[in-house]
Amino acid sequence: MAGVIQTTVRRSMPASLLLRVRHRSPGLANGLVGGALAAGLGLAAFTVLVMLLWVSSPYPDSGPGGALHVAAALWLLAHGAELVRVDTLSGAPAPMGVPPLLLAVVPVWLLHRAARDTAEGGARDNAPLMPGRTAWAGVVLGYLAVAAPAALYAAGGALRPSWTWTALCVPLVALVAAGTGVWTAYGRPSGPLEQVLGAVLPRGARHLVLGPDGRPGVAARAAAAGATVLIAGGAVLLTVSLGWHFGETRRTFGRLTEGWSGWLAVLLLCVTLLPNAAVWAAAYALGPGFLLGTGVAVTPLGARAAPLLPPFPLLAAVPDPGAGTALHGTVVALPLTAGVVVGWFVGRGSVTGGGRFGVWTTGRTAGAAAFAAGLCGVLMALLAGLAGGPLGTAALARFGPVWWQVGLATTVWLGLTAAATALTVRAWRLRRSYRRGERRADRVVAPRRRPALPRSPQRERLHRGTWFKRKPGRSAPAPAPVAADEPYLLLDDDGDDRAHGAPDDLRDLRDLRDGTDPFGLRPRPEPLDDLPTASPPAAPGDTEPRPPA
Repeated sequence: MAGVIQTTVRRSMPASLLLRVRHRSPGLANGLVGGALAAGLGLAAFTVLVMLLWVSSPYPDSGPGGALHVAAALWLLAHGAELVRVDTLSGAPAPMGVPPLLLAVVPVWLLHRAARDTAEGGARDNAPLMPGRTAWAGVVLGYLAVAAPAALYAAGGALRPSWTWTALCVPLVALVAAGTGVWTAYGRPSGPLEQVLGAVLPRGARHLVLGPDGRPGVAARAAAAGATVLIAGGAVLLTVSLGWHFGETRRTFGRLTEGWSGWLAVLLLCVTLLPNAAVWAAAYALGPGFLLGTGVAVTPLGARAAPLLPPFPLLAAVPDPGAGTALHGTVVALPLTAGVVVGWFVGRGSVTGGGRFGVWTTGRTAGAAAFAAGLCGVLMALLAGLAGGPLGTAALARFGPVWWQVGLATTVWLGLTAAATALTVRAWRLRRSYRRGERRADRVVAPRRRPALPRSPQRERLHRGTWFKRKPGRSAPAPAPVAADEPYLLLDDDGDDRAHGAPDDLRDLRDLRDGTDPFGLRPRPEPLDDLPTASPPAAPGDTEPRPPA
């Protein structure tokens, strides 16, 4: 018999092992494979595009090896790494550091998806996710394991990567993009953002960036809306200027190349540089403008000629050299519009999104508007720094907007306009609410203080080291707490009934009808209506008994 039991136990072990393997969390190998696959897909996309252009070109300058070197160099350029051109007429290496912002979408999106899928691991709702640090480290290491040989291979071509910028930009992009992917897989917890904001911002300004529910705060939403208006307005200005100089834009295609393959290559290059040009146009509308070389500034007040520039379609949108006119001055409508949008977001949030502060005061509203303008200035400074860079040496060493000038101009323009708009929107919303019969916020009687309830676990701040802790899955609702004055029923649990001697099966119901208690207890007597009503108690000074009422 013992042998039979032992055989049965041994036969059940493979099933339990299979269940463990099926539901276990994947290891570091999955992250390494996901990161390497993301890097390989990005390289493959750039290689296919460059090879198609090389095959269709009627005058190829080099063989397929040169095209592959160019593809690897462009892939590194999409990460923000600076390239160095060695085949110049003077023989001196010339840097090329203007990364097309549209190309950066490919590696960032691939890294984000790889990290998110690795952290999820194909797990179901109730299955555990991979530890966040393991998924993050695996994807980054796998990505860099492919990026390092690609950089070494690109170093043998005409466009060689700068090792300083490559060692800085590629790991930084991998860390940030993979981190956002793991953060998304874990339900976007607010713990990491709260810890970062706690180290950077004062306590009174944290709720403006991150709300108590983990969503962006009033100032963060206003800053994002202001930056969106500036970039979209810059794209509109670029389109209008290209249409105004349509003849020159069309002539530059013929001066650069011949044939449909060359025109297609130039068109694709212009498309990838469109976000850069939109940022340049936004910087022009803000006032600092942009540089077309060392000392050649283009602003609404005037523009200088840049004779060293090659004919390029997007450069045809640059205003003509000379002093600025009234038409050029109309671009100030763009920062004014962005400031109004930022102020509207802050003014609406000061009344409806105050949270624990209630309706904000005028000082808090103006301060929040200025803080939102500062956040928008930081965003625009970051975009301006990414959209520019060198295109050579000497006179071509500075191209694009100056990042700190753009950030400062954004803060000043939007700070003044947003503060005035926010106060106006706040006053208008409060006045409209008063007209509907609502009481003033400062006249409302403070309610009674209620006992503090336990804080919801979803809103608790995550401790250090638990940034990527998975949120608990959906489970059955917890039983409601029993009040102190609520009677306890012994018949709720079968185990308690048996412990107190309750019968297992009540078959004879006639005892219940006759009033007999099956537990052997004496039945409760019926109330008697013939009893006299008790007289009220006598007062302390009374000596005679009172008649019954």
